[in-house]
Amino acid sequence: MFFKDKVIIVTGASSGIGRALALEGLLLGARVVLAARNTKAMHEVVKGYDPEDYLIIETDVTIEEDCRQLVEKVAERFGRIDMLVNNAGVSMRALFSDVELKVIDRLMQVNFWGAVYCTKHALPWLLKSRGSLVGVSSIAGFKGLPARSGYSASKFALQGFLESLRAENLKNGLHVLIACPGFTASNIRKTALAKDGTMQGDSPRAEDQMMTAETVAKHIYKGVGKRKRTLILTRQGKLTVWLNKLLPALTDKLVYKHMAKEPDSPFK
Repeated sequence: MFFKDKVIIVTGASSGIGRALALEGLLLGARVVLAARNTKAMHEVVKGYDPEDYLIIETDVTIEEDCRQLVEKVAERFGRIDMLVNNAGVSMRALFSDVELKVIDRLMQVNFWGAVYCTKHALPWLLKSRGSLVGVSSIAGFKGLPARSGYSASKFALQGFLESLRAENLKNGLHVLIACPGFTASNIRKTALAKDGTMQGDSPRAEDQMMTAETVAKHIYKGVGKRKRTLILTRQGKLTVWLNKLLPALTDKLVYKHMAKEPDSPFK
């Protein structure tokens, strides 16, 4: 009953973890706001649900005005915001020596600035409700991954931003959760950017062997319900974070070796 009638904004809600978060929120009785650029896909997500329980808003999180209007429309419709999930994200796969800088810029715009813009405008409402601010980060926010320099940089930045907000609002009742799913079956690798900014296409990893987006969504809601600070999912993810604290040089070698096994890896 914790989420009954709570108002939840999910960015990047048209697919992957965002889609799963939107659906899980509706199942939990929340009023869910789906925000993404692809409105057609979002309408498919909520097909069969009562329109009174959701709101679809076309949003490009890289545009601050879009984020401001997103929050204003939610406040106008529901009169409150209890949870903001900064989930919108894009990945990449290329060596930094080869990548065009527009790729790094794109990742920072979506993964970091998108969260900053949405949070800036939603924060007064979250403070009023003593609600939850969630950032969907990655193990790449704890450990820099080869051929993912821009992605890791954006997630490190996101986590630093959220940790600062948590400290700033220790006495204001704001709950901040940094969720790091690890490798999750979704379309993020298919839409990952190559060195020239084009989409990668086929995933370089075995998607059917990964944690599902639906499982990730359930863990995130449980984490919010328990007001956890950090959520690190998958055994591999937990091991990577732990080893990097104790044996960083060894972890560099292990991560390099693991990532080099990907088909068509840009390094060996």
